[in-house]
Amino acid sequence: MNEANTIDIELILKKKFGKAPRLLTWYLKRLIHQDYLNGFFVQGYTGVEFCIKALEYLGISLTVEGSIPEGGPYTFVSNHPLGSVDGLALLHLIGQKDPDVMMLGNDFLTNIQGLKSMIVPVNKVGMQSRTLKDNIDKAFSSNANMLVLPAGKVSRKTDGIIQDQPWKKTFLQKSIETGRDIVPIHFIGTNSRRFYRISRMEKFFKLRFPLGMLFLPDEMYRARGKSYKIVIGSPIPASTFDESRSIAQWTDWIRDIVYKL
Repeated sequence: MNEANTIDIELILKKKFGKAPRLLTWYLKRLIHQDYLNGFFVQGYTGVEFCIKALEYLGISLTVEGSIPEGGPYTFVSNHPLGSVDGLALLHLIGQKDPDVMMLGNDFLTNIQGLKSMIVPVNKVGMQSRTLKDNIDKAFSSNANMLVLPAGKVSRKTDGIIQDQPWKKTFLQKSIETGRDIVPIHFIGTNSRRFYRISRMEKFFKLRFPLGMLFLPDEMYRARGKSYKIVIGSPIPASTFDESRSIAQWTDWIRDIVYKL
């Protein structure tokens, strides 16, 4: 048992914003199911084992079509339909083949001690860290497999279809620079209807704060006992990405491949 691994939303809010009202802190503790999460965090798992045990704790099962390729290091890219479970599941699958795996992720995840060593933090709220570019460059230049969810945000309902927002091209630029082949992955799953209603409200009121993000831990809690399918495609050689298309066009091309898997 290791209480140092638990999270305290009050301390996190103080660290990030300086201070937060007590009522808000109380509500957020309930919303993220802090006690339930700490019941797992206190067990002290880290790295790939953390991901494996977290899925067991949640009672989540996976059906996998295809396999993680030998060799590498690769850049694994996937759609981002759920917000937590998909990241844990993909780190688990990639990490079982080679535990040296890192993921670009929200800097909030570095507050989770069991995941901290696997996260290259990307600040989603507020100013980006000055060291962000250096951290990304260092990660892609390493021998670690990289997991990237290029949308940066969880899938929303767009044109009546639940899908990622347009993908950012950084993963492809860095993969070309470092000679990494791309492995496309399609994670099949959805969040609750409530989540998509909140997302529509964000858009309607043009909220600058990603309100839906606050509900992602509750979406993970609601996912307990569910089963998801993951389809892994064949590696796409880095040499594929020539000057016949722009980086943005190649990024959209990979996104289309993911959704066709």
